[in-house]
Amino acid sequence: MWGQILFLMHMLAALAIVVRVLMRPRMEPSARLAWIMVVEALPLIGIAAYLLFGEVRMRSAEVQQMSDVRDRLTGLRRPSPQLVKDSPRIARPVIDANLATGGMAAVHGNALALLPEDDGAVDALVAAIDRARDHVHILFYIWLPDHSGGAVAGAIARASARGVRCRVIVDALGSRSFVRSPHWNEMREAGAECVTAFPWGMPLISMIFQRLDLRNHRKIVVIDSTLGFTGSRNCSDMAFAVKPRFAPWVDVFFEVRGPVLRQLQSVFLADWMSYTGEDLGDMLDMVDPVDDPGMIAQVVATGPDRRSGTISDCLATMIHAARERVTITTPYYVPDAPLDAAIRSAARRGVHVTLILPERNDSLTVTAASEGFYYGLLSAGVRLMRFRPGLLHAKIITVDGRMAMIGSANLDRRSFELNYEVNMLVVDESFCAKLDARQHSYVERADPLTLAEVRAWGALRRIRNNALALASPLL
Repeated sequence: MWGQILFLMHMLAALAIVVRVLMRPRMEPSARLAWIMVVEALPLIGIAAYLLFGEVRMRSAEVQQMSDVRDRLTGLRRPSPQLVKDSPRIARPVIDANLATGGMAAVHGNALALLPEDDGAVDALVAAIDRARDHVHILFYIWLPDHSGGAVAGAIARASARGVRCRVIVDALGSRSFVRSPHWNEMREAGAECVTAFPWGMPLISMIFQRLDLRNHRKIVVIDSTLGFTGSRNCSDMAFAVKPRFAPWVDVFFEVRGPVLRQLQSVFLADWMSYTGEDLGDMLDMVDPVDDPGMIAQVVATGPDRRSGTISDCLATMIHAARERVTITTPYYVPDAPLDAAIRSAARRGVHVTLILPERNDSLTVTAASEGFYYGLLSAGVRLMRFRPGLLHAKIITVDGRMAMIGSANLDRRSFELNYEVNMLVVDESFCAKLDARQHSYVERADPLTLAEVRAWGALRRIRNNALALASPLL
């Protein structure tokens, strides 16, 4: 009797969840189908999984505050004299897609400098902070208490001690060891203002109102409104002490000067004002161009509180614009259907497409899900290279040697739908040539994966990979 009652209660609960899934306004059909299958196939576990991870839940007050902050900053964005009015034909649809998604227009008069692959990139950051005179704004998803992390923290403390206003944001999960380290207190005691993004608080209560796995994955540094840094690199050594067996972590990090720096500043200020309530909109000053016309650049900031598209839309538009070659570097490949289709379509129409992934990944689930896409990519003609020495963590896409997208976003659902990310479009042949050279160096340290090798995989491996690829909308 009780068994029948419990069974009936479960069936009603599962039906209620299925109806809720079908009524969600912004869920892709593939995600709906995947969640319905999970709810029906896994009694109780499927229902619990959906309630915890099936919806992008955020506190309405927090979403409204973020929207108000963006409106405030948008109202302060006076039209830049460096606004791009006549971009190259190949870049026009991409610039428009970025504007629709992130709300920022492309500007010229910029200079970008690619920093070394090794820990010398952090040395450049430390030296720049030591030269700061007015303010340092710094945001990292992961900041570790290792040599590099300690060096940057020391530079922040020195800058604060000499009167520079230093504002620091770290993600509460990604930088949890750093927040508990002496470096955090060292910066605060020197006068730096330090906050954590998405602190855990009381997780059992918080999960009722908001997903616990929403994270700020951005990497932004702005110094005196004249120099910035961004890319894929976290504030840590390449040795990456928390996951040393995957080291070295190979990233891309670059310096930014010119009007696009104002856009990076705007993204940082939006986060700071949302987390602290402090209005710093008056800091959104115009930034002088480094030369005329300089590089065309455009920041695309995305996050789960925005409903105007994802970085996937922008990347798919880039790839559809390709005519000759596309080179993609990413540590995680679990894309949505439109982006995966764009990559395969480009290869089929004769574009030379190279996808560079790490041979070993720090997530077994993501590795298996990625492998579920390999057969379709290789069948379409994509050249798939697997980087051997360490975890290739750079996120780069170059198209026809004329435009590139670089930043913090991986090619996975987490970056598209759950993380706060910041990317930058650059339209400049000389800078793209440097990025292509960097990616060519990855290829030289990689092994090709062939269609014959994938076909030779055992049945269990193929079943595992394809099952997880089917579940990719949930990952």
